[in-house]
Amino acid sequence: MTTPAPTPGASTIDPVAADSLQNALAAEHAALWCYALAVAFLPASQDDQARSDAEAHRVLRGAVEQTLTQIGARPVSALPAYATPTPVTDGPSAAALVLVAETDAMAAWRSVMERTTDRGLRKAALDALTDGTLRCARWRVVVGSPPAIPVFPGRP
Repeated sequence: MTTPAPTPGASTIDPVAADSLQNALAAEHAALWCYALAVAFLPASQDDQARSDAEAHRVLRGAVEQTLTQIGARPVSALPAYATPTPVTDGPSAAALVLVAETDAMAAWRSVMERTTDRGLRKAALDALTDGTLRCARWRVVVGSPPAIPVFPGRP
């Protein structure tokens, strides 16, 4: 996985791009919270995939926090808890939750890509969107929500 890394002159990332990166960080925090909840309900056959996906978000979150710090911005903190769109009570509702988390994260990364002219940051956002699309596709299949890959990943 390619992670956001500042490019030469990254300290000149404009405020709009920095704000969108903060939003992506907030989505990563939320995704990690969702995965932590979901693994308590997912069947053993999906546990390894969920833990692997959560680790991908953890690595990405760390890279974003580092990038924001390097450009002189204070990274947003995770909330203590998040509201789920529906109660999580079993494996199917847990899989639906991580699907929502992946979809939200993809939208945030698409926003970063659209709101920056920094090549390194655009590439990192595209990589995050691409990786997220693959994770989301797996969960869309589990949930039974076709198509596995939407026409425009990250689009609301």
